[in-house]
Amino acid sequence: MKIYELFYLICWLAHGYCTSDIHIGYQVSLAIPTSYCKGFIGRAFLMETDHNQIGPNFRGGISVEANNDKYTCSLDVFLGDVKVWSSGHLSQFYTIDKCTLELTQYGDLLLKGGLDDRIGWKAGTSGQGVKRLNLLGTGNLVLVDAMNLIKWQSFNFPTNIMLWGQRLSSRTRLTSFPSNSSLSYSFEIQYDKIALYLYSGKSKYSYWEYTPLELDGLNITYVELTSNALEIFNNENRRIGRITSDKPEPLRFLALGNSTGNLGFYYYSSDKGKFEASYQALNTSCDLPLACKPYGICTFSEKCSCIRLIKRGDGLLSDCTENVRICGRNDSQMLELQGVTSVLRSNPYKINVTKEICANLCLDNCTCVAALHFSYENDPAKPGECYVYGLARGVKQIERDGRLSYMVKVPKGTDQGHDKHSHWKKWIPIVVGVVDGVVLLLVLGGVGYYVIRKRRKSCVDTGHSN
Repeated sequence: MKIYELFYLICWLAHGYCTSDIHIGYQVSLAIPTSYCKGFIGRAFLMETDHNQIGPNFRGGISVEANNDKYTCSLDVFLGDVKVWSSGHLSQFYTIDKCTLELTQYGDLLLKGGLDDRIGWKAGTSGQGVKRLNLLGTGNLVLVDAMNLIKWQSFNFPTNIMLWGQRLSSRTRLTSFPSNSSLSYSFEIQYDKIALYLYSGKSKYSYWEYTPLELDGLNITYVELTSNALEIFNNENRRIGRITSDKPEPLRFLALGNSTGNLGFYYYSSDKGKFEASYQALNTSCDLPLACKPYGICTFSEKCSCIRLIKRGDGLLSDCTENVRICGRNDSQMLELQGVTSVLRSNPYKINVTKEICANLCLDNCTCVAALHFSYENDPAKPGECYVYGLARGVKQIERDGRLSYMVKVPKGTDQGHDKHSHWKKWIPIVVGVVDGVVLLLVLGGVGYYVIRKRRKSCVDTGHSN
């Protein structure tokens, strides 16, 4: 990977050192390679905060990065090596030739590119009296007027990171995006809870929630990240809940992971010279929504075992496959998996229905690929709640629960009946158990080998001493 950092050059040309503000009329450009170079990153740091906290400072600048055979241009804020804000978080600006940042005489902040100086992003503050772009000690990037009143700030446009001292009001969210996927994660502040969601098309599924114990009929108004906790406040400005850090070191930021969707608090470790997590909402990989591939089961040993699906007419589908889009009872059937459930939750699709009705609801729904029936009693034949899924993800192994029935939709074989498929229901949990058994045998074997080897060495040492 080629990395170009123009931080020292630009700061030296401008002032001899790097300041935390830029005035109207300022313009700087970063050249873009003429040919595509995979992994290319070019950055020009323009601003830096004073060193007044443990760990690295905030730095602001423009970036050019190779992405999908093209180059993106963005305005970014970094805390050390961590990108804590970016103008291109939700919408990328692709350009050629150059990436230009300009604070116009009219007070608008622009990103431009290409031979025709096409505008790819702007703050929209033209005519509001803006005089300077400041990078505050909190990491907030702000446009201010002559009276130092804020006209625009990056804190109002959160990405996947919340910084120390930052507030997020209810109905706002942090978002992150797994690479090479159409899915997305979201951390949302709602009136009665804060929660993590997985978005798939128009559907969303929660996989972690926190409800304050002291709501007392009042709504959550905002949350704030302090030095040791995420504080939750109501509309009377009274703290009604908090999620605390597990370590005494002061927090620097909260992040929603792009790859995992996990929520974490991070502090700077002086010993290791990097940021480390002091709290995570989900502590096991099996509780993550995308721990395994589609139609994969996360086992007790936190390994993935694939559901082997039956293909119409001849043999099997691949071990882990993309979602199977089929509908109609003539072309599909529901396959129940014993001892598994999904970490994904949504509002019930139907309530007070039996498992059989729940299965049929999924069969008749072309977008449904899996269903979960939760019986009100310890009997799946009794009525309960029916949940339907547009993706077969977040499935994990659990102890048997007579109230839960997780089912996936599979193609119906043209020459195979329901009874002929029944052995798969028994075989699937056996495969999951075998995976755990192999892991356990390897561990026990390693321990036994170590004990035997140690005893032999002890006997040899004793023989030499005699």
